[in-house]
Amino acid sequence: MTSTTVHTFCRYCLASCGVEVTVEDNLVRKIAPDRLNPHSWHDFCAKGRTAAQLVEHPRRILAPMRRVGDRYVEASWEEAIADIAARMNAAIEADGPDAIGSYYGNPSGFSGSNVIFMNAWLDAVGTHNRYFVGSVDQNAMHVVAEAMYGSMLMAPVSDIDNCDYFLLVGTNPAVSAWNWLETVPGGWRRALERQKRGATLVVVDPIRTESADKADLHLAVRPGQDWALLLAMVKVVLDEGLEHRGDCADLAVGVPEIRRLAAEADLDDLAARCGVDRVTIERVAREFAAARGAMVVTRTGVSLHAAGTVAEWLGHVLNVITGRMDRPGGRRFEPGYVDALRLADLAKGTTHVSRVAGRQMVAGAHALAELPDEITTPGPGQIKALLINCGNPVVSGPDGAKLDRALATLDLLVVIDLVQRESHRHAHWLLPATHWLERDDLLAFTSSMHDEPYVQYGRRAVEPPPGAREEWRIFTDLTLAMGRPLFGVRGMNALVRATRRAAALTGRPQLAFGPRWINRIVVATARKVNGRKLRWRDVADNEHGLVLGPREFGHFRAALRTPDKKVHAAPPQFVARARQLLREPRPAAPPGYPFQLGNRRHRHSMNSWLNELPGLHPAGKDNTVVIHPDDATALGVADGDRVRVFSPVGAVEVRATVSDQPRRGMVVLDHGWGSRVFDPRGGGPPQSFGVNRNLLVDGAALDPLSQTSTLSEAYVGVQKI
Repeated sequence: MTSTTVHTFCRYCLASCGVEVTVEDNLVRKIAPDRLNPHSWHDFCAKGRTAAQLVEHPRRILAPMRRVGDRYVEASWEEAIADIAARMNAAIEADGPDAIGSYYGNPSGFSGSNVIFMNAWLDAVGTHNRYFVGSVDQNAMHVVAEAMYGSMLMAPVSDIDNCDYFLLVGTNPAVSAWNWLETVPGGWRRALERQKRGATLVVVDPIRTESADKADLHLAVRPGQDWALLLAMVKVVLDEGLEHRGDCADLAVGVPEIRRLAAEADLDDLAARCGVDRVTIERVAREFAAARGAMVVTRTGVSLHAAGTVAEWLGHVLNVITGRMDRPGGRRFEPGYVDALRLADLAKGTTHVSRVAGRQMVAGAHALAELPDEITTPGPGQIKALLINCGNPVVSGPDGAKLDRALATLDLLVVIDLVQRESHRHAHWLLPATHWLERDDLLAFTSSMHDEPYVQYGRRAVEPPPGAREEWRIFTDLTLAMGRPLFGVRGMNALVRATRRAAALTGRPQLAFGPRWINRIVVATARKVNGRKLRWRDVADNEHGLVLGPREFGHFRAALRTPDKKVHAAPPQFVARARQLLREPRPAAPPGYPFQLGNRRHRHSMNSWLNELPGLHPAGKDNTVVIHPDDATALGVADGDRVRVFSPVGAVEVRATVSDQPRRGMVVLDHGWGSRVFDPRGGGPPQSFGVNRNLLVDGAALDPLSQTSTLSEAYVGVQKI
């Protein structure tokens, strides 16, 4: 046997852990952390270790498959592309470009070539019906960054190694690692090392998570009321004159509006809303303001509520007014080797208002919750054909049963993925994609999200099955077949065809236009990092990755995209929404639904697309509903009992786990389970693990600022079966 070792990085999440892959005869024998990687291997986990299980999944799609009646038959790529192109063109000619829709999930985001060429196809088609996973878990950050800093991609990174006071809100880095639009390798370990040297760790979460267990203080905030806690802290800082006067006057504008908002709020009312006593709030606010280096970090747990954007915003405000931006121990801006903010400016498309709900796009896409009605509501702009790119929106988003019914009505549903999942059961075409172990990648546009300047070229470890294709190639071929200009640029199709002919004539496939061209252009035009010009040789010759220099401060203000180059601390829409929340009565459970539905993160899960792998969950292949002991006693439920969890829009049956981790009045059911994996080749029965908790969430409930679904704010009832 021929054995080789490939050094690359994992592309399941932004942590991008360096991995060492042992390959024999094109089969992965072992995946281990690449300890020679100077930056990213420290959060290596079972998701990366078991990645080959998805490559070798027994139900993997190995060739294009076309639905014929109630079964699937294999077809050639030529047949697939021709049929899809003809049907999409017919839909456009009959109803306009908005008759075509698209949805893409997280796996797409960790393939640079996929995202670029998917958008090249969308721009060629000219459709506004674009949906992505951002409205599930991250839009609040984009909305806040756009309003405060002028760019939706300006995500501050954490200077953990100099921090003396961590305020972690809605995040569990002991499990999820220190990444979510930023990545700090080994961030939780580094935070614990700071704690040993005297730093204070405060975790704000309604669940006593693994991170909360290690914290100096756990604030078991009432679910969805993080905004009230953070506004209370802002009020204490401003009322007691604890702010950083220089930054409040020089770095930011709008601080007087923040003062007025804080003055209108009553501290006792805010304490009652968030469920944390006033004395504790005052103490934490004073300690935070007095610490030499400190940071507020807000994450997914903050976003999944109707007030998620206000909470995200107030976390940034607290950092700004206490002088935590661009200073040691706080949050800083890492420019990276690619000016992603400038590219985001160039990529800003036209705004669009959704046809049915009348909402603007956020981060270039509409809310997933709107997709069912856009499919089923007749009229101009109705979606007739949909392409799902490596996503599972029936499980990821709210009210999956409604979306499933809508998908069944489409004239054409095309899916690009490795296996056929829950959202794909009505697909007319299944197109086989490649796994990250089977493709090269340069994730240049996330370079500003690392906590130090770093570059690595992700090399393929094995060759893909002969019938699978990289997503960029699928989108390019489909665009050419539709006769529409790639990237929406006249002349691009002729260039692509010419380079393909040159590649065929010379036997040099690298001449054909594709990601290699774009990667070379990106590196050739990369900005200098610490005075150093990046060259392609640097990228190609450093298989373990390359740290381009030390972390630097002082880039934050220059990076601001606001017209006046200042932080806009009080965007009017945020202030107005905060005032609205202050006027509203404190949340109360509706009759018949006494429990608030929470969520938690497991280290070996990745949203909705890895829970079907047997090697990732040795303790059991399902999710459970976690109930506080006092609530369980009142319900007559014991640990391990089967229970029915129900809401006005759905119900699931699941095993109960009795634990004092959640607050009373809250039950926790993990996101991302309940997806069936079908067998389009063999026709066997579908495999399913766990239940889809998002069937319990009403799709009509959204954060009005970010259009994020309130996946952790639904109220449910629980009955013992």
